[in-house]
Amino acid sequence: MSRSTPATKALDKAGMAYALEAYDYDPSAERVGLQAAEALGAPPREVLKTLMVLVDGKPACVVLASDREVSMKRLAVALGARSAEMMKPADAERVTGYRVGGVSPFGQKKAVPTVVDADAAALAEAFVNAGQRGLQARLRPSDLVKLLGATVAPIS
Repeated sequence: MSRSTPATKALDKAGMAYALEAYDYDPSAERVGLQAAEALGAPPREVLKTLMVLVDGKPACVVLASDREVSMKRLAVALGARSAEMMKPADAERVTGYRVGGVSPFGQKKAVPTVVDADAAALAEAFVNAGQRGLQARLRPSDLVKLLGATVAPIS
């Protein structure tokens, strides 16, 4: 497994402190984030999932704990939009350059608005996908927010 991805390159370029951890990715898992938490031996609230959505028809990125569900209504409000919906997996792969299950909020093909759930942003440290299936970066969510210029809002 390569530990160099567009996500890790973006983190390195920004001088962001992080540590990589690999785990056995299970493509058949019903909820990939929860499977990652179990494999890493971390609480699900500390393993953040990255979702790609359409907000008023435009791509956006959402980061929240793997044991939470995003409220599309709250997400739309957070971005000053009328509607939000999940992006189709094939579209998420095309927009981000990552395979589903390995989507990172860092190093995507094109910068898109990012919203981090307030509970996730308040954590001292958390795991976030490092750009490939089975690879996570442990970092401070406050650094994630700063690097991405993300909006922090209660969206779960």
